[in-house]
Amino acid sequence: MTKELVYAGKTKNVFALNNGNYELEFKDDVTGKDGVFDPGENSVGLSIDGVGAINLKMTTLFFKILQEKGIKTHFVSSNFDETTMEVLPASPFGQGLEVICRYKAVGSFYRRYSEYVELGADLPAYVEMTFKNDDKGDPLVTKDALVALEVMSAEQYDAIKKMTQDITRVVADEIADRGLDLYDIKFEFGYDANGEVILIDEIASGNMRVYRNGEYIEPLELNKLFFAYTES
Repeated sequence: MTKELVYAGKTKNVFALNNGNYELEFKDDVTGKDGVFDPGENSVGLSIDGVGAINLKMTTLFFKILQEKGIKTHFVSSNFDETTMEVLPASPFGQGLEVICRYKAVGSFYRRYSEYVELGADLPAYVEMTFKNDDKGDPLVTKDALVALEVMSAEQYDAIKKMTQDITRVVADEIADRGLDLYDIKFEFGYDANGEVILIDEIASGNMRVYRNGEYIEPLELNKLFFAYTES
């Protein structure tokens, strides 16, 4: 099958396939600063051998679980030898949107609202959305603004919110099976030719904040713990 590079991203390359689908090539490049891995950074800081393969492995596992549960994603298949994933075509919302689901008050949520909430307080699967814009610090955006700006319809927003909460519950249960606690996670969604919302991109350790006995687990360590349980 022939393919053409259409986008070179920070951690993935995107190719157009001649069957109308796309191929994501997972790279070993990771975001960070001064040679230190940091999933919160906006630029590539270093390369780590094998990280692309393990991100693909985790993404594939979760996407297959979601498929079994009837939750729509862009996933078609994975090729672990080539570290690639074939996906269905999907359009992004606006110029890119991230959707966060929070079970605990940590990170930017706590920094914004620390006078109203204690660090680590429980949250009811709280969903918020941000525009992907490095220069503006990925600003928060409300449902009303998304509809007014014609980024999405009110119905699409409601669908994304419900899907986000459902998917987060699936991930949290898998994490809990390993004796770990999911505090928050971020996703990306798109829509197909019929306007139906689908989960896109990946579900990997760098997109979630996981703790064990109240202690934060770095993404690379999370990969080891997660698959040590899976393969035991």
